[in-house]
Amino acid sequence: MSQIAYKIVDAAEWRAAVAEGRYDGAPVDLADGYIHMSTQAQLAETARRHFAGRRDLLLLDVDLTGLGDDLVWEPSRGGALFPHLYAPLAVSAVVATRALHVTADGEMTIGDAA
Repeated sequence: MSQIAYKIVDAAEWRAAVAEGRYDGAPVDLADGYIHMSTQAQLAETARRHFAGRRDLLLLDVDLTGLGDDLVWEPSRGGALFPHLYAPLAVSAVVATRALHVTADGEMTIGDAA
């Protein structure tokens, strides 16, 4: 499995998480009991399905190596294995943050790493 996963977040939610030192998740994550992430191959479809037409988003590059047993690869869309984090995401696990815009038809535009 890849050592990097991706999380699309609302920029305001991420700013609050940085202040706290941890990200507890978006409303869907809190409802499901884990933080949803995607691999590089899954990212475009995740953006299209769940974030179409959204601005003020960030794409987080998450280093999975230190997440331990809280990280579980589970089947989801089409049986593909997705990385799910059953714990808050430590801000320190995020190795890059980029601006993200998803058009109404689901196309992503990713900015430079911050």
